[in-house]
Amino acid sequence: MTERTFLNVENSLMGRRWVGPDLQAMRAAEAMAQETRLPMAICQTLVARGVAPPQAAAYLAPQLRDLLPDPMVLRDMGRATERFLRAVAACERIAIFADYDVDGGSSAALLIVWLDAMGRRATLYIPDRIDEGYGPNVPAMQALGRDHDLIICVDCGTLSFEPIAAAGCDVIVLDHHLGGETLPGALAVVNPNRQDEDSGLGHLCAAGVVFLVLVEANRRLKAEGTPVPDLMAMLDLVALATVADVAPLIGVNRAFVRQGLTVMARRARPGLRALADVARMDRPPSVYALGFIFGPRVNAGGRIGQADLGARLLSTASETEAADLAQRLDVLNGERRAIEAAVRAEALAQAEARGIEAPLVWAAGEGWHPGVVGIVAARLKEAFHRPAVVIGIEGGLAKGSARSVSSVDLGASVHRLQSEGLISSGGGHKMAAGLSMRAEQIGPAMARLAELLAKQGAGTGGPEDLRISNLMTPAAVSPELIEQIEAAGPFGQSAPAPRFAFAAQNVSARRIGENHLKLSFGAPGTALRLEAMAFGGYDSPLAALDGAGHRLFHLAGKLELNHWGGRTRVQLRLDDAAPAD
Repeated sequence: MTERTFLNVENSLMGRRWVGPDLQAMRAAEAMAQETRLPMAICQTLVARGVAPPQAAAYLAPQLRDLLPDPMVLRDMGRATERFLRAVAACERIAIFADYDVDGGSSAALLIVWLDAMGRRATLYIPDRIDEGYGPNVPAMQALGRDHDLIICVDCGTLSFEPIAAAGCDVIVLDHHLGGETLPGALAVVNPNRQDEDSGLGHLCAAGVVFLVLVEANRRLKAEGTPVPDLMAMLDLVALATVADVAPLIGVNRAFVRQGLTVMARRARPGLRALADVARMDRPPSVYALGFIFGPRVNAGGRIGQADLGARLLSTASETEAADLAQRLDVLNGERRAIEAAVRAEALAQAEARGIEAPLVWAAGEGWHPGVVGIVAARLKEAFHRPAVVIGIEGGLAKGSARSVSSVDLGASVHRLQSEGLISSGGGHKMAAGLSMRAEQIGPAMARLAELLAKQGAGTGGPEDLRISNLMTPAAVSPELIEQIEAAGPFGQSAPAPRFAFAAQNVSARRIGENHLKLSFGAPGTALRLEAMAFGGYDSPLAALDGAGHRLFHLAGKLELNHWGGRTRVQLRLDDAAPAD
């Protein structure tokens, strides 16, 4: 059955159809409000999540003790934990080989902080994105193996057959990327996305997997009467990785993020405190801050600078080192934005010239920095509503990143390309993947990838329908209402914040910064106005709102509190708009 159109919007400025809650959902929310005495705004969100009234209280206050799975449900967990603790007890030499993104850096930091609390040290190794590429490589693993008794690969390693075989010492893999039909010869591979896994924990990022290993380690040490590190104090790292890696905020991930934000608000970790200060954050941390303020800066070292800067920042106990690393990462993040903007402009033009009606949009360019191709691929995906691949070419070698849309498993298709010999290497998960090949392989590989994605339905539709939770008026919005709504969070991947529509508003808009759109809106004939922001809105069809004149528009977006200059204001994060006439 086709869902009813909301406010009769069939084709918004962003090309979307607006749909609202059906009558059954509205009645369920009303019934929940009567039964639980919760505000209607919360009940609507809970109903949309499939939460029944008896589960409402537990959902609104997710507790780690209730949602944390038994670590032993993961294959190889016992073997990995036993070997790890043996190395700790015997003061063996431990090396941590981590990916260069936020998840890898957070995973490495978790292990380093835990080991430091136990009076042990570990060698951190993060490969250079340009010179070494993603994951373990033979020279690095051989070098580490000569000087260490145990290598722990975090956020990588599941497909690293030859490098792990070359290590010459015990190797443990703690990962979450999609596994193949066989596994490398590591002592243990703890990965909820192994093909033989049935734990139901595939939504964990690598830091979540590492945290479960440490939970099991603490449990075994406690049974022996050994004092253990405080894992609750490390949840800020797990929360950061979960959000930055766009892991779905379901199950235990909700508790990781909710409680991790509480830990982060205490500002106890020197690296995160320094990062907040250099970013001039004057408000408590939020999911948005993790994804768009902390995450890009931690990532900046791995993208265009020194690969280990992020992990060092997250694990350091030194205030001086933290301040220095945070400043360096902030500068690198500014440089990354400039590089990204140049590549994005070229990639968009190339994709449009090639045609955007195919199941896959892709672009490739000589000298495109491999540290920004993933971000640009995400921009192409958002612009054209199709899976996207962006590839940088250097010396005849091509390295690319891919991003997918919902319901299309990109990682599986990239694995298929590798198995068919169309690319040199590749891997990832449903929503994101990386791949490498020779430059002359690009055309055939992209043609085959488009074919594989088409079989999954990629490219058959335009923008997804915009889901509206309810109609709202400026007069009904207050900080108290937003605080009630946030009680149903955290909001993020697979758990979107409720989106409200404002009907027939008089709009005044202007450009601020490089490409942002700021609005003031209210009902005709009333003095009450609300503010709205569309970040990057001037590079989208929403720019039409600037110069709207006396024309009325329906607006849709998410409500939030804007803390600035010591004041707190209600603000709409604008997602879309449509003419009201």
